[in-house]
Amino acid sequence: MRGRPIGRRALFALVTAGAGALVLPGAARAEEVRSIDVGGTPTGVAVNPVTGLAYVADPEAGAVSVVDPRSAAVVALVHVGGEPGDVAVDPKAGRIYVANPPAGTVVVLDGRTHDLVSVIGAGTGAATLAVDEQANRVYAASAATGTLAVLDGVSCTLAALVPGPKPSLAGIAVDPGRKLAYCASTATDSVEVFSIDSGKFVTSVKVGARPTAVAVHAASGTVYVANSGIHHMSIVDAATHAERKTVLLRSESSALAVHQGTNTVYTNGGQNGLSRVDGATGTLTGELSLGVNPGDVAVDQRTRAVWVTDPLNGRVSVVGDF
Repeated sequence: MRGRPIGRRALFALVTAGAGALVLPGAARAEEVRSIDVGGTPTGVAVNPVTGLAYVADPEAGAVSVVDPRSAAVVALVHVGGEPGDVAVDPKAGRIYVANPPAGTVVVLDGRTHDLVSVIGAGTGAATLAVDEQANRVYAASAATGTLAVLDGVSCTLAALVPGPKPSLAGIAVDPGRKLAYCASTATDSVEVFSIDSGKFVTSVKVGARPTAVAVHAASGTVYVANSGIHHMSIVDAATHAERKTVLLRSESSALAVHQGTNTVYTNGGQNGLSRVDGATGTLTGELSLGVNPGDVAVDQRTRAVWVTDPLNGRVSVVGDF
């Protein structure tokens, strides 16, 4: 899931790393791009593929906007208090999870009524979230302390608080089938691998500068890492747990999402827009200009629509067929 928003460099510099430089493609087109006003400073976004609703966090307002793409409007505003950041959805359990880093808590909402279900203590600075739908568990990584909180989605309690091997854990992603979780460490330019079975961190993977977001393709186990300090995305091999390729981008990236059915990666590493990467080949296949530097990125696994937040203008874009 996403990491902390990081500012962009104004100029594009050619960077060669790992597997070497890749040729940048021309601009791509999307079938439809809709801009929806949500107000405030929208940061984290997540989509429920069952209902099609998106959840957009606004730390300034202490609220989460529920956005319906069919009406292109905010259909509910849920006040969760604090400074909500990352959002995660468990469509199987019908729950919405919202991180509140200053309080070190995770707010649990009913996915149907949007009523408050519970507030779970997740440790100081718990900021980024990932859901294990199979086990009904939620993982919250702390940028402040480097700890990993394991939350029980059934009882809405803290099951474990695991000290991380590296400071400042940023983005997190879970591979339920292989029972692994991946946490980016901005301080050490690495991804720390957590074994769900043993409850311990088992290895470390060197990636690009200042990694802030991680995503996993469930079928292949391939891990994708957004590096906010360099113009490339890291691809980590599931078997060797080593960076096997880098994808040259036009800008640093701080967020990404994977469409599981097609193994397509969408990242905010484009110049004023999105980049699209073929996850199987590790090839940059398209760029889409939105006229803004996007914040967070999410993809609807059912429709393949890509959601992008625009913190500076209080909007969220919904991109179809890109």
